[in-house]
Amino acid sequence: MTPRARIVPLFIPHLGCPHDCVFCNQRRISGQSAPVTAADVTAALAALPEHGDYEVAFYGGSFTAIPPEQQRALLLAVQPFFARGAVGRIRVSTRPDAVDDAALALLREMRVETVELGAQSMDDAVLRKSGRGHDAAATERAAAFLRQGGFRLVLQMMTGLPGATPESDLETARRFVALRPDAVRIYPTVILRDTPLYALWRRGDYQEHSVADAVALCSRLIPLFSASGIPVIRLGLNPTAELSGGAVAGGAYHPALGELVKSRVYLEQARVLLHTEPHGASVVLGVFPGDISQMVGQHRCNLDALRAEFGLRALRVQAADVPRGTIVLLDAG
Repeated sequence: MTPRARIVPLFIPHLGCPHDCVFCNQRRISGQSAPVTAADVTAALAALPEHGDYEVAFYGGSFTAIPPEQQRALLLAVQPFFARGAVGRIRVSTRPDAVDDAALALLREMRVETVELGAQSMDDAVLRKSGRGHDAAATERAAAFLRQGGFRLVLQMMTGLPGATPESDLETARRFVALRPDAVRIYPTVILRDTPLYALWRRGDYQEHSVADAVALCSRLIPLFSASGIPVIRLGLNPTAELSGGAVAGGAYHPALGELVKSRVYLEQARVLLHTEPHGASVVLGVFPGDISQMVGQHRCNLDALRAEFGLRALRVQAADVPRGTIVLLDAG
């Protein structure tokens, strides 16, 4: 996981979306019922400091699938703020099947730097069951097109969709790696009210992808992307008052899901490190100073699990001069 950039999020919920995906209710996710207008963009950016170098991000819809004149109006509203230094970059989110020469020409003209593709899965059966309206080949074509066009590419994936298994989600991650994105977002499936997925779940036709399921799976996905030098810039839906206030009926929603996953990644790394230590050993592990709490785990759950599993007499964690995400054995006796 990487530090969050200074982003100004602007939401266009459902704009340009030709299909109703079974899991989606962008108004509940974003907490915003109406898409922004050009006037809204101007008002939001006017409050930015000069030379702030913020990134403007259009989220929540399929940007390149909305009418070109509407795209142009939104992007034109951003342009004056480049001269002031308030804005340095623009990113948009879109569908894999809404990327073509005309769309990319407009984005390039309007100084868009990053395009996020809502790929979700590379399993065609999962995509069909989720109502996506495109196949995995569309993602491969769009990714190659964006790469050739000089854009930064971010791929969005979802785990636990209808028909998905842990292995199919891992295969999606492997195929993402082959597309060489600049970054990835992972969104474990959340069951939102007022969606087809909610109805499927209530009928018993969809098995919930729980927080525990998501933590177990994502703790395998993070090292896979990390080993290929691909940062995961978001894990789980951004907590909002709407989501925490009852919009979520089930699934993998947790305000600190990313922290839970990073803690599990540390636990698995520690297991590998300790597997040769003798029963009754006293061990000191070293991690990056800011990651001690993640290694320890909520309510010291990682330390308790490791002590019990390896029969350790004592186990401590302390700061060490190591890169973030690294764990070392400082002492054992």
